Amino acid sequence: MDHRIVVEAVDYDKAREIIASFVREYVAGAGSRGVVVGLSGGVDSTVAAALAVEALGRGRVLGVFMPSVYTPPEDERDAYEVARRLGIEVLRVDVTPIAETFAKALPGYSPDDRIAAGNILPRVRMTILYYYANRHNLLVLGGGDRSELLLGYFTKYGDGGVDLLPIGGLYKVQVREMARRLGFGWITEKPSSPRLWRGHTAEGELGAPYEVIDAVLYALFERKMPLEEVRARFGGVAELVISRVRANAHKLKPPPVPDLSPARRDV
Repeated sequence: MDHRIVVEAVDYDKAREIIASFVREYVAGAGSRGVVVGLSGGVDSTVAAALAVEALGRGRVLGVFMPSVYTPPEDERDAYEVARRLGIEVLRVDVTPIAETFAKALPGYSPDDRIAAGNILPRVRMTILYYYANRHNLLVLGGGDRSELLLGYFTKYGDGGVDLLPIGGLYKVQVREMARRLGFGWITEKPSSPRLWRGHTAEGELGAPYEVIDAVLYALFERKMPLEEVRARFGGVAELVISRVRANAHKLKPPPVPDLSPARRDV
């Protein structure tokens, strides 16, 4: 297998300018006071929050840290350190009692179904962020990157339920480099994890490191390489990536609506 294809570096200074301008214009166009972002202590939310501060100023960015029973102490430490360095207000909302209430109210609830049970957490977090967004005339700023979007590696109407995605054009490896340039290099050393169950890591669930996953995605979507060539170069990882992209493509589309137009009814 040939893994020599790599994700090309972007002009990070130019990317910062473009993203900041995007955030400013979108917030102004919506008539909003600013943005609220869920700070997880991870690299994506850190970079998204930092670029929002560059765009809007610290007084217009609200952070919310939402731990669960699966959140390790270092995530809380890092989230608050990020907020301190950015100079933004951060609220702490424990999602555990809310998720437990959901579980008790659901007939047939099973903690053994990791996907169904785990996805309650990001959907609770989405609801909390929109509460503060509605309360303070803010937009919900998402932390999804291009790798996660293409893979569909997010919870539909959970962490995917946001108003804007400022780093959605950057692959994970590029987000990590951006974090280093913004002064948050230590965050990049942590394994990416949605923390939906104990011991959960993104690369463990995806089945490969992001450096290889991103190379496959880059070959497919930026270099437009034929599927068979990608399969030949990356073997089993290519199959993992391609199958996820295909299975989760619906997450990037609005809910479909049947065509009831007069022309269609006459067919």
